[in-house]
Amino acid sequence: MISIILHGACGHMGKVTAEICAADPRVQIVAGVDAFGSTYGDFPVYSSLSDCTEEADVIIDFSTASAVDELLAYGVERSIPMVICTTGLSEEQAAAIREAAGQVAVLRSGNMSLGINLIIRLLKDAAKTLCPNGYEPEIIEMHHNRKIDAPSGTALMLADSINEAESGIYNYTYDRSGRREKRNPKEIGISSVRGGTIVGVHDVLFAGTDEVVEIKHTAYSRAIFAKGAVSAAMFLAQHGPGLFDMQDVIEASV
Repeated sequence: MISIILHGACGHMGKVTAEICAADPRVQIVAGVDAFGSTYGDFPVYSSLSDCTEEADVIIDFSTASAVDELLAYGVERSIPMVICTTGLSEEQAAAIREAAGQVAVLRSGNMSLGINLIIRLLKDAAKTLCPNGYEPEIIEMHHNRKIDAPSGTALMLADSINEAESGIYNYTYDRSGRREKRNPKEIGISSVRGGTIVGVHDVLFAGTDEVVEIKHTAYSRAIFAKGAVSAAMFLAQHGPGLFDMQDVIEASV
């Protein structure tokens, strides 16, 4: 059985992850950490990582960007692999994650859904065929009204997959309101919608002459992200130092 420390235990995703783990005999949450939460479930919840002394095989992080620096230090110090699901991280934090991965296994993903990560593969193939033939990529992402970062980490992952397939030729455009000019063929437009209780919708368009190719993912429940995080935790617990993503988890499962 894989033992887990749940970082951000009392947030929306933390509670869903706890429910998923409780129903999975392969994993067990031994402790939670949340600066704003309180004890619930059948495991202790601490207000700080420094108070958490339980032994664990892996940490699942669904916290906030401001909490990730302490998490990295804790994971490295105790040699505990980390699944980092938090989005909105800075370039400095991304660099710190890469540095930590030299000492302990770290998996970072802007979206833990297996479906989204499969779409990333599909987009790379689509881009290689469509973009050289004049199809223009655009991304529309929609989330609930509590989401604080825009565009979403997932939208950036999708844009990056297209850009990687096309050797980095694209710049990203988030707002065209101040421009009066034709669309630049070397841009990917990323539009963000916020409202209601939308869990997550990502729509990728390849707009060509007289046809549009659309690849879309709709999340109906946060459970898909929790399930992906648990799969990542089981994968990561078996690995030594290195930086991984959900593509590695998919590869290991086929």
